[in-house]
Amino acid sequence: MTRKANFIIVLCCVLAFAKAYSQTSRAYSNEFLNIGVDAAALGMSNAVVASTNDVNAGYWNPAGLMRVQEQEISVMHANYFANIAQYNYGAFAMPIDDFSAFGFSVIRFSVDDILNTTQLIDQQGNINYDRISTFSTADWAFTFSYARESQLDGFSYGGNVKVIRRVIGEFANAWGFGFDIGAQFKRGDWELGFMARDITTTYNTWTIDEEKYAEVQGAVANQNQELPETTEITLPKLQLGIARTFTFHYDHILTAEVDLNMRFIQTNDIISSNAVSASPALGLQYGFTDLVFVRAGMGNFQNIQQLDGSDNVSFQPNIGIGFKYKGIAVDYALTDIGDSSEALYSNIFSLKVDLSTFSR
Repeated sequence: MTRKANFIIVLCCVLAFAKAYSQTSRAYSNEFLNIGVDAAALGMSNAVVASTNDVNAGYWNPAGLMRVQEQEISVMHANYFANIAQYNYGAFAMPIDDFSAFGFSVIRFSVDDILNTTQLIDQQGNINYDRISTFSTADWAFTFSYARESQLDGFSYGGNVKVIRRVIGEFANAWGFGFDIGAQFKRGDWELGFMARDITTTYNTWTIDEEKYAEVQGAVANQNQELPETTEITLPKLQLGIARTFTFHYDHILTAEVDLNMRFIQTNDIISSNAVSASPALGLQYGFTDLVFVRAGMGNFQNIQQLDGSDNVSFQPNIGIGFKYKGIAVDYALTDIGDSSEALYSNIFSLKVDLSTFSR
């Protein structure tokens, strides 16, 4: 890559960050895209940006797709909030040639069969349960990934194009578009990773059915009196990681990674300022003969204010196990999507298959 090309990429990123702050943005937008995918990664507290190397790299760092040797697929299902919300993920990846790779993934986060009681009381003031209907809310993300090997040995880079579709029954729906870029560098047992999400900011443009919204406006007095904003902006996020692999007696392999997750807005992260907030994450994976895996991690370090006004640091621990045999990997993680003191832990399972296994 020439110096001119490098300069253009850096300039575009700077302009994108500047543009993000010139717009009205939300601290938490498209949060369903931050939950994570793949039970193996979730068991390591999402600290995989430097070491990800399979079909799931399309989500964590598209540069990692360059390590995919054959066609691979991955699926995951999870229930959140006492089975109220459903989270589903599927992905496919394959090498194009010796110097490039392609991936595609889809995520759906939904709450189905929500009771709509806005018409429960008829015009005469009577309660009529036949007037109750149901609706669903669903967030979709379709991601197209591309990775390429550079002329520098061990260095690869890639990008994502994301299409967002969000639907709230017949009340409102939105389309959104965004871009991610990532890079990895491997030298010996060391690996470095870089992932920038929503580099140009991701815009969701909402269309609201005003007739349907009018029904909600009258449901609760003095609530929902004004139409919401029709443009939602997701600010860029940056993830940096460094990993090291330790090999003991050939069959025992330990991978350790430390990541730093940054948002360009003030949050409750353990490192927080007006310009940027950051939280570290640590992940460990022990593997025996590439057959059995045990994982653990800590992440989501937050400053939580107590009733007496003091701050207390909380964090989210995760654990997981995995089994791999003849190109088929089944992974499990016990993880929490939010603060460990408030949200319930969930059992996450995922399946990954090397399709070349069935063609041999």
